[in-house]
Amino acid sequence: MSAYIVGVLAPLLLTLALRHSKRGKTRGLPADVGGEPGYAIRNYRFTAPVETAWVGITTLAELFEQACRNHRNKKLLGTRKLISRDTEVNHEGKSFEKLHLGDYEWMSYGQVFQVVCNFASGLVHVGHKTGERVAIFADTREEWFIALQACFRRNVTVVTMYASLGEEAICHSLNETEVTTVICGNRELKKLLDISGQIDTVERVICMDDEILSDPTKGSKSWKIYSYSEVEGIGRESPVDANLPLPADVAVIMYTSGSTGLPKGVMMTHSNVLATVSAVMTIVPGLGSKDVLFSILTTGTYSRTCSRGINIIAAIGGSIGYGSPLTLTDTSSKIKRGTKGDASSLRPTLMAAVPAILDRVRDGVWKKVDSAGGLSKRLFDLAYGRRLSAINGSWFGAWGLEKLLWSFLVFRKVRAILGGRIRFILSGGAPLSADTQRFINICLGYTNKEIKILVFSLLKLVRAQSPNYPRFYSSAPIGQGYGLTETCAGGTFSEYDDTSVGRVGAPLPCSYIKLIDWPEGGYLTSDSPMPRGEIVIGGPNVTLGYFKNDDKTKEVYKVDERGLRWFNTGDVGRFHKDGCLEIIDRKKDIVKLQHGEYVSPGKVEAVLSVSPYVDNLMLHANSMHSYCVALVVASQPAVESWALQKGIKFNDFTSLCQMEETVKEVYGSLVKAAKTGKLEKFEIPAKIKLLSEAWTPESGLVTAALKLKREVIRKTFSQELADLYTS
Repeated sequence: MSAYIVGVLAPLLLTLALRHSKRGKTRGLPADVGGEPGYAIRNYRFTAPVETAWVGITTLAELFEQACRNHRNKKLLGTRKLISRDTEVNHEGKSFEKLHLGDYEWMSYGQVFQVVCNFASGLVHVGHKTGERVAIFADTREEWFIALQACFRRNVTVVTMYASLGEEAICHSLNETEVTTVICGNRELKKLLDISGQIDTVERVICMDDEILSDPTKGSKSWKIYSYSEVEGIGRESPVDANLPLPADVAVIMYTSGSTGLPKGVMMTHSNVLATVSAVMTIVPGLGSKDVLFSILTTGTYSRTCSRGINIIAAIGGSIGYGSPLTLTDTSSKIKRGTKGDASSLRPTLMAAVPAILDRVRDGVWKKVDSAGGLSKRLFDLAYGRRLSAINGSWFGAWGLEKLLWSFLVFRKVRAILGGRIRFILSGGAPLSADTQRFINICLGYTNKEIKILVFSLLKLVRAQSPNYPRFYSSAPIGQGYGLTETCAGGTFSEYDDTSVGRVGAPLPCSYIKLIDWPEGGYLTSDSPMPRGEIVIGGPNVTLGYFKNDDKTKEVYKVDERGLRWFNTGDVGRFHKDGCLEIIDRKKDIVKLQHGEYVSPGKVEAVLSVSPYVDNLMLHANSMHSYCVALVVASQPAVESWALQKGIKFNDFTSLCQMEETVKEVYGSLVKAAKTGKLEKFEIPAKIKLLSEAWTPESGLVTAALKLKREVIRKTFSQELADLYTS
């Protein structure tokens, strides 16, 4: 047989064979568990929940110290230096801040460990006593990580809060936990000073920024205010011995922002978090010291960051580079034109992100493709369509050598947006739309290094006319997980070779996943062809409960007759034949319409959000009416681009959103998305209100993880919602 024919057919046949084998792969197995009757599944590789992946390591403090000993001279933490801060004015006269950032500057494991020891000693010398709690109130950054590890080294429980929490929630979190020391940035210090009269127990504040911009005398209380470097310097001069924690000690009390009411503090022990860290270690393929994690999550997502990123990377000797969603790419809103975004500068191999950030990446690429037009757009559309056909199961889609060709000719330009080396993305915190998941899998299916290896293998095969198949696989660069703060983000996670969409994978090795009957909602474990019910998670990663809230803890936490802790999530799921979980509903979200139909706003929003005109959306259902309505935050680039193509004249974006033809165009797009997502007619909003102002954590309308604060949005737009039902 011709060597050239072998070179073409070999990878194609192997890919199809692997694809067939993966389709029948069992990823979760039935488990014998205690507690409430239900249908339980465990990870197929582990018969019992994993507690630690490291012999003799039982706490996060021990894990970090071991990593620093083993990888002393390797890079650990990287941050970009600010070169300049400029202001640009757009055509509407609005001013925007633009940043020019330099290259990443790194601290080694040895350097970080020394600073951690110094800061831990400094905490003692500035007056923080044993048994008192520290609050870290800031967005994640280099100093955040160091302060956290310093607290662990002194067995100090850390209270973490969203940097965007409102005044009432801040006071509640600090007062309830009786925090005496707060570590924050300048922005957060200003917030604290404004409400200092409502905070009872705080005695000192450590500002992460060396240049303290706020006036310490502004508050009504006389707090001692130190800079981060001042505390580190005090500790360097007078070292104090470590006071390492035990596995059962509470490492973190995590205050979630919540969509309703005051936030609840979830108590996570060292053993809880270590269990999830250990489990995720077994899921991400080929983790090693050459990996670079791009950390762009906020403080509120600590449990996800801790379990799926920072502690894992530190444990294996990898590097962590910090960035922001607003400086993510070369075209991000805060990046000065002509300079590099965080991803281009860092060139990470791993990335942890909430779906909203991935949606922005997807929308940005489509916008660039559409604006390019011509041959570039036609080529991209062809390549994307061919790969989409393959992912959807067609034997006649782009497989094997054709996939490699499209990856090299077209999709490497997309990979370059995130630095060109991304090999795995961890997504969690909210449902990831099938459209975005397919986009990431298609466009980031191979890294540039893998392409070179494949090309070399094929050339070698041709030269040798060998019948042996080259070694390669169809990689899935995005893993979607499911978990909650109450389970240290541990629950399920999709494996690297699972290219299906709409599912959240099989149980992590640290967890059992059980479905229990919910008759009121019509979900039973006896349902066919798939068992359905409320999702309950059990394992060593299930946390102690809510701080000073025994009633709520007893309501959703249970300990079975075998001593295993379980958490009732309130989410509804179903198990696929291979043991993978799919989230299909939420008990609290369901609204019964006037004629008896049940609507799940979260489910509908996930489907409608794929419209290119949507930046954010909230479906509103009312039991007094027979139809739904929606508030839609319009995507300014997409809507303005449409208006320019249609020759529609407008003064500003606000006036454009108020035009009847704009509302009609956006609504038509939503209906199209609804039909594609197979929504029922009663689930499709009958009317919409188009909004021009983005919903941000600063506005209080979404959480730091970009989840909707439904009650706040309902109150803020109560008149608009009323008008939709009466007009």
